[in-house]
Amino acid sequence: MAAFSGAFGIQRRRVYMDRFARFLAISASGLGVALLAAILATLIAKGWDALSSAFFLLPTSAPGQQGGMLNAMIGSLMMSALGMAVAIPMGILAGIHLAEYGRAARSSTALRFLNDILLSAPSICIGMFVYEILVRPMHGFSGYAGACALAIIALPVIVRTTEDMLALVPDRLREAAFALGSPQWHVIVFVCSRLVRSGIVTGVLLAASRIVGETAPLLFTALNNQYLSFDLSKPTASLTVTIFHYAMSPYDDWHKMAWGGALLVTFTVLAMNVVARVMTSGRRNT
Repeated sequence: MAAFSGAFGIQRRRVYMDRFARFLAISASGLGVALLAAILATLIAKGWDALSSAFFLLPTSAPGQQGGMLNAMIGSLMMSALGMAVAIPMGILAGIHLAEYGRAARSSTALRFLNDILLSAPSICIGMFVYEILVRPMHGFSGYAGACALAIIALPVIVRTTEDMLALVPDRLREAAFALGSPQWHVIVFVCSRLVRSGIVTGVLLAASRIVGETAPLLFTALNNQYLSFDLSKPTASLTVTIFHYAMSPYDDWHKMAWGGALLVTFTVLAMNVVARVMTSGRRNT
């Protein structure tokens, strides 16, 4: 009887601890969602009025004059597109090498370690690095230097995602393809990559969503430009740097434009992350 009551007491304590842990988990999740909702509500309340036709069609202007963010949006788009154009092929090929050709090699272990360091490196350090290797030798800021910094930031995300996705492919599928006489490159391209295609695309989207909101590396590389320019060999405007300058200014109209730009960047990143999560969910369901 004593043993039964002791076991019942232990079971009751486990139930209470489980309920307490569940309460903490739900509370933490609710707090995170509440903070996110508060941020989005603040951005919408303060930035929605700035999203007019002039915001999307006019470049930045002097205080008190009607202007927009056209040059900043185009500059961010050009540098992000160029950075991703460099990072995507390099990242996918590096991930394929680590997952397929050098799984147990010592050099691959070192590369994974360096990639993890680069993945967690502060973006401002990457901006200073690009400043030393490109901006100073070129004797000026440029959009190309900004795109290089963004490519370095996006590269480790794509490498890690590609390697992790290919590692999920069962070895028996590779062996079956090898048994049919397929070379290794053919197995990688037409068997492994096809199975994890959505996962690799998800990694690309996550990398793009990360560099869209970067400010610090662009301050050291692309600087800024208040005029509409398509020449990446000169200082180039970006949405995040323009938001930074506008937010630090004493002018109310620039503050309003900064809130509008912050709202645009936030919803762009949010939309890209939602698309990435949806694609990952679809892959898991299949």
